[in-house]
Amino acid sequence: MSTTATPVRTRRRPPRDSAGSPLLLGHGRLPRVLAGTALTVLAAVWLVPFLWAVATSLQSEQDVAKPGLSPFKGAFTLSAYEQILERGNVLLWAANSFLVAGLVTLITVAISTLAAYGFSRGTFRGRRVLLAVTVAAVMVPPQLLVVPLFEQMLTFNLVDTYAAVILPQVVAPMMVFILKRFFDGIPGELEDAARLDGASEVRVFLSVVLPLSRPIVAAVSIFVFIGAWNNFLWPFIVTNDPGLMTLPVGLATVKDAFGIQYAQAMASALLAALPLVVVFLLFQRRIVSSVATTGLGGS
Repeated sequence: MSTTATPVRTRRRPPRDSAGSPLLLGHGRLPRVLAGTALTVLAAVWLVPFLWAVATSLQSEQDVAKPGLSPFKGAFTLSAYEQILERGNVLLWAANSFLVAGLVTLITVAISTLAAYGFSRGTFRGRRVLLAVTVAAVMVPPQLLVVPLFEQMLTFNLVDTYAAVILPQVVAPMMVFILKRFFDGIPGELEDAARLDGASEVRVFLSVVLPLSRPIVAAVSIFVFIGAWNNFLWPFIVTNDPGLMTLPVGLATVKDAFGIQYAQAMASALLAALPLVVVFLLFQRRIVSSVATTGLGGS
């Protein structure tokens, strides 16, 4: 009597996500549809105001003032951009913004990385007190420091200079704290191995710590640059010379005698944001990877 073996049914396991695959809600068609729908809605929420601003800036003031909710109330024109470019020195203001934002980013990253490394690896007296003061400084609103900072600039005769615009912006306690937490996660054995090979502390920091910290340093640089570029209050207070104004401050001074001109206001906002959009398009992969690696998207 012959017997036949019954085939054993094995449960099929879902395929594992490969490295670098997009984050999904699960496997199958429904999670992909849900994720795509959610991303589409979020993209529309962001794009609709942007497209509305573009449409408003490309119309005349008379058409913008017409009643109705439609953003397309008349023929497209570049009159708003022409008036802004005629009344202000946009190219000079943009160059000032690049100079100020670039120097602020460079100096802030240099100071913050050194301070964070000292807090992470240092054993000096008063370390905990200084770290507590640094963390407490994060909770101080920048508006409270405007008056004492301006008095310091007056004392040192730095008002209406690039130094007055740049120096108060290079102190970033939040970035020091973020970098310090990242440095805490770097294994100390790597630094000990470099010291055994005769490397100094400076050599260890430059050759071991910083190369391992490229993602966090890139993310911090991005956020510092964006913050310095968009900073309006402090450059507005400390500068009176039009030749030293940054782009947000300079565009804010271009006003019409007849009150608020919405087309010109939208055109000014788009001109101020255009360089950041160009920078993002050029370095979008680096920006996204740095933010995703370090988790600074919500900071």
